[in-house]
Amino acid sequence: PGNPMKKILLFDWGNTIMVDFSLPGPMHAWDKVAWVPGAEDALKALYHHTCCVATNAGESDGEAVKKGLARVGADDYFKFIFSSRDIGYKKPDPRFFLFIAGKLGALPEDCIMIGDNYEKDIAGAKLAGMITIFFNSADNKKAWPYADLVIRSMNELPDIISKL
Repeated sequence: PGNPMKKILLFDWGNTIMVDFSLPGPMHAWDKVAWVPGAEDALKALYHHTCCVATNAGESDGEAVKKGLARVGADDYFKFIFSSRDIGYKKPDPRFFLFIAGKLGALPEDCIMIGDNYEKDIAGAKLAGMITIFFNSADNKKAWPYADLVIRSMNELPDIISKL
């Protein structure tokens, strides 16, 4: 049942791992930060895989993202943090995802992108050749042709990953 092999998991940051309250300034400096419900438990269950952040992150480079993650205790779950500010490409540009795969020494099809923004996280990653998991917490019933899988809760993620 499922492939126990180590997988490369790329997570969007805002509204996938941490709640994006859309406050001014970088997330690590906000007065209020919080986990997305279920994300902490999912990361605890998936920690044995290579977990990375892959984010546009607005004002935050990789160091600022790490500081933001540390505010909720999430920084230790991620082996690498990739921010568009450091990479030079932004999601949904497939070059963003191809750059990350290259830095990890992986083929795009060996990477699984998990995110809450269909256009930025899912469509771009799929066009780059990655496996995609759309975190659709709103449970919108539209068709999602670039999503290989759709989850409504981050609590579903470990079971889904174990079956890939």
